[in-house]
Amino acid sequence: MFNSGFRKSLLAMAYCLVSLSTATADPAGSFEQFLAAFESKALASGISRATYRSATTGLTRDNSIAGLISGQPEFTTPIWDYLERRVSSSRIARGRAAFARNKTLFENIGQHYGVDPFVLAAIWGIETDYGAVLGNRGLIKPVIRSLASLAYERRGRVAQDEAEFIAALRLVQDFGYTSQTLVGSWAGAVGHLQVTPSVLVANATDGDGDGKVDPHASLADALATSAVLLNAFGYQNGLDWGYEVQLPQGFDYAIATRNEFKPVSFFATRGVTRVAGRQFVDLETQVFLYLPAGKHGPKFLMTPNYLVLKAYNFSDSYALSVAHLTDRLKGSGPFISDWPRNTKFPNLAQRTAIQQWLKDLGYYRGEVDGRIGPITQEAYQMFQRSIGLPADGFVTLDAYERLQAAVQQ
Repeated sequence: MFNSGFRKSLLAMAYCLVSLSTATADPAGSFEQFLAAFESKALASGISRATYRSATTGLTRDNSIAGLISGQPEFTTPIWDYLERRVSSSRIARGRAAFARNKTLFENIGQHYGVDPFVLAAIWGIETDYGAVLGNRGLIKPVIRSLASLAYERRGRVAQDEAEFIAALRLVQDFGYTSQTLVGSWAGAVGHLQVTPSVLVANATDGDGDGKVDPHASLADALATSAVLLNAFGYQNGLDWGYEVQLPQGFDYAIATRNEFKPVSFFATRGVTRVAGRQFVDLETQVFLYLPAGKHGPKFLMTPNYLVLKAYNFSDSYALSVAHLTDRLKGSGPFISDWPRNTKFPNLAQRTAIQQWLKDLGYYRGEVDGRIGPITQEAYQMFQRSIGLPADGFVTLDAYERLQAAVQQ
């Protein structure tokens, strides 16, 4: 059983991650000037001058990075479309076959590190389609160049991007990689399960016993490293990620908050039941109510393990995809409730206005950046409650129209 400090740390970590903005500031000077200026930061972080200059001399900017920053599907696609593309029938079938081919490895890693092997298989499937994309040179590129370009772009998480750039240099300096062998995604993620350079520096784990760690070439290394990472995030072995549930008529949607875990019994006594006649196994399991599509879509009671998945990648669409694929690989079926597919969503300008109006009305304290996450949803939830609407926090085009009317009064 976890304590209140652990619960608070998970919640704080999730809120910290989702509050990160990916808006960009104009780079200062040329890419070459950036590399020259950044050398002092690298040296101050323990990177040798020889390592830095060897890795960056003649390095050119990846001009595709700027466009990729603003186009991440986790934040631009309705959650049901994201899920259907990543938890498709073909991906489920490929995943079951891939798991069967590597069953002994998955079981050994799962048992040794205390992590559900199907969770690891699901992350593998979502991240690299079970390793299929690792040979795609259009997607997998030298990480040093990618991270240098990303740090140069100065998106809204400059410190994190610079830290990853330095971590990649450390992998070259201290872990036996070269600028050519350290390859990954445009954002610098490496290997079958796509972990960042800083994760490798902190958690690199030799899963196949060959004395080195290469999560790109070795599935065993990738699985072991990600298992260690999940444990570092507080993963609880044997605990489900959550449960699809049904809510009774007249339910108080304001209870749907991530600010505090409550026992399943809290929701059960208020008429919340599992779908399809399923039963809760333990009424003391700590959960929070999550409504990814408001009152009209599937609803879930989420355990702390869901936030562990969210810590792996701070998108709810991603975390729910991993959770759902985990179940589908085990043989479970699709979600019972339908998604509200005809929902109309606000565009970027309208989302920005929604946040500003919520701020003007005293409900929102986050950054006005047009990115709708839990902080904005909670603010809208408070606004809904103030005008007598079901407070599900689901931000749609209707939210724009209601808020516009409210501020014009």
